[in-house]
Amino acid sequence: MGTGGTAFVLGGGGVLGAVQIGMLRALVEAGIRPDLVVGTSVGALNGAVLAALPAAEVADRLELAWRSPGARELFAGGGVARLRHFASSGVAAHSPAPLRRMIGEIVGERRIEDLPVPFTCCAARIEDAAEHWFDRGPVVDAVLASAAVPGLLPPAEIDGRHYLDGGLVNSIPLGRAVELGARRVFVLQVGRVDQPLRPPRRPWEVAMVAFEIARRHRYARDLAAVPPDVEVHVLPTGGGTPRWDSRAALRYRATGATGHRVAAAYQASAKYLGIYSDDGSRA
Repeated sequence: MGTGGTAFVLGGGGVLGAVQIGMLRALVEAGIRPDLVVGTSVGALNGAVLAALPAAEVADRLELAWRSPGARELFAGGGVARLRHFASSGVAAHSPAPLRRMIGEIVGERRIEDLPVPFTCCAARIEDAAEHWFDRGPVVDAVLASAAVPGLLPPAEIDGRHYLDGGLVNSIPLGRAVELGARRVFVLQVGRVDQPLRPPRRPWEVAMVAFEIARRHRYARDLAAVPPDVEVHVLPTGGGTPRWDSRAALRYRATGATGHRVAAAYQASAKYLGIYSDDGSRA
């Protein structure tokens, strides 16, 4: 991407990624289009669709996918079924097949280098403990690698290398967009970085708090390092700043609030972008 372009950065966050649909709808209505799309985890999924389809169709197509039976199938099964799959696979509670099918139904067999809008997504490569950026190859494979949440989905194998969720190394890849030449960046984060952390009180919170510190530190560092000639807009989710709740992270299959999240993020982002005035009328 040449100097002066506009980048959309879509961060990770599981089911909270539904807020990005509302943000994208507001951006399109405001007449803003990306010259580059950078994503991690669920942001890689949403971002791949953004890069592949006409901008006016993206939000509706994503919302349809998020509300579909296929989306509920991604992490389907009760506790017994998840334990059985974990026992059979040895590393994951769920199969990646439903996610592969969902992505494939939208973007088909396209390759990243053939997408209408330049796209790249981040995954954590196991063999060298490194941040890896997919900017070529099958879209479906890249998104599966970027979204391979440890313990939920197995590591994705591509060309003999193994990958886990990109959120482990770069959850909100603002810095990558700047490195690639963006001079205006819209950050579509899911709101977790706004929630105040507290010391862990339960055994399962130890790892969660540690991960949150790592992901927030990277984003804060990248944000502070943005050059003065780069314009950055962090879009609001419309969800306020509730206290961080470890139990919410455990409810990773709860897609029932998708509609509310989409609507709240759309309203907040539309207001931020100047589409609507403070009294709710169209600007």
